[in-house]
Amino acid sequence: MEALLEAAEAPDYAANIVLVISNRPEAAGLSKAEARGIKAICIDHKKFRTREEFEAELHAALMAYQIEFVACAGFMRVLTEKFVRLWQGRMINIHPSLLPKYKGLHTHQRALDAGDREHGATVHWVSAEVDGGEIIDQIKLKVQTSDTAESLSRRLLPLELELYKSALNKAILEKMHQ
Repeated sequence: MEALLEAAEAPDYAANIVLVISNRPEAAGLSKAEARGIKAICIDHKKFRTREEFEAELHAALMAYQIEFVACAGFMRVLTEKFVRLWQGRMINIHPSLLPKYKGLHTHQRALDAGDREHGATVHWVSAEVDGGEIIDQIKLKVQTSDTAESLSRRLLPLELELYKSALNKAILEKMHQ
């Protein structure tokens, strides 16, 4: 999220970030966004009886702030098919693997366990299938024999940040030209 906020400060960047939403009140991103003058709100999923009620509130907030495009960053909630349909073609996510490999969690360890020679990250359109949307862009990293899940994650993170900044810009520009 911070990398996207930083990128959006450039005058030639396609995204104008006006809202940060978290489903966790303790999320550090809320205060970091506010420190940059970006509106930040929490919609705590634990305060809703159902996933649909939570998503209705999430959708209402996005509409109230006239949001046109959503970039998920550390939002670790599986969204319902109904919500995804509402935002189809206007919501992207970053995932720490070379999709379609290793959807879900523990991607670094899974790549190591499989003996992969390269690992990476993917920015994709959000679809009803978790980590299954069309790929926008990927970045690859050679796996070192000394890598652990932690070292692989640490080495990949700066590449992920650059990838997400460029892929968000690319996705918005593509939508503007359709």
